[in-house]
Amino acid sequence: MPFALIGFFLATKSHDFDWMILTYVILCMIFARSAAMGFNRYLDRESDSRNPRTSKSREIPNGKINAKSALIFVIINCLLFIGSTYLINTTCLLLSPLALLIILGYSFTKRFTIFCHLILGLGLSLAPIGSYIAVTNSFDLIPILFSLTVIFWVSGFDIIYSLQDEKFDKKERLKSIPVTFGAKASLIISKIFHIISISVLFYIGILESYNLYYWIGFSVFLLLIMYQHNLVKHNDLSRVNLAFFTTNGIASIVFGIFVIIELTIY
Repeated sequence: MPFALIGFFLATKSHDFDWMILTYVILCMIFARSAAMGFNRYLDRESDSRNPRTSKSREIPNGKINAKSALIFVIINCLLFIGSTYLINTTCLLLSPLALLIILGYSFTKRFTIFCHLILGLGLSLAPIGSYIAVTNSFDLIPILFSLTVIFWVSGFDIIYSLQDEKFDKKERLKSIPVTFGAKASLIISKIFHIISISVLFYIGILESYNLYYWIGFSVFLLLIMYQHNLVKHNDLSRVNLAFFTTNGIASIVFGIFVIIELTIY
C-alpha cells in the first residue's frame, strides 16, 4: 500500500489530485491483495495441512473456512478488482487481467521454479506503476523504478521468510532459493537483492534531485533493512517473523510517509 500511494502522489505532481481515483486505487489494492492471499491459501490447502508451521494457524487446514468459501471469496475479489479498474480508466481495465494473472499465478510458481520469490516481487511491484497509470493513463520511468525497487525488496524478504519451510519444501519437492542453495547462501542472495533495491532508491533520489524528506525516508528504510538481516542467521530463525512482518511493515510505512511529504511539499 505505501508504494501504491507513492505512485499516486508521484502522478499528482503533473496531474490534478482526485479523491475518487485515490479511493479506487485503495480499493484495487485491497481487492487484489485479498484475491491473491485467498487463492494462495486455497491452492496450498493440502500442503498447509501437512506443514507443522501452518496446519493449525491457517484457516482452511484448521477448519475455520472451507475450501469452497475461500474460492468464492477469491472470485468475488477478482470481480471487484476488475470493476474498480473499470471506474478508473480504460488502460487500467485492459491491464487488470494481466495483473490478476501475475498475482494469482504466483501461487503456482513454487511448484516449478526457484524464482518464485521474484514472481511474488513482480506481483507486488504492480502497485506503484498501477496507481501512477490510474492518474496519468501512461507509463513513466520513475514509477517503473519504484516498481523495480519493490521487486527486489519483496524477493529479498520472501527468501528470508521461506527459510522456515526449507526442510518441509524439500520433502514436498517444492522449489525455492533456500531449498536449492541452503540457508547460508540464501541469506547472501537476499542481501544482494536488498542491495539492488536500496541502490535503485538511491538512484531515484539522485535522478529526481529529491530533498530532505526523501533522504530521511531512504535512511530509515536502509537502516531497517540492515536490522532485518541482523535479526536472522542461517542457524537461528527464531526472529524471522519479527524481521518479515514488523521490520518490513515499519520500513515501507515510514518510507512511504516521508516520500509523500517530499512529493507534496516540493
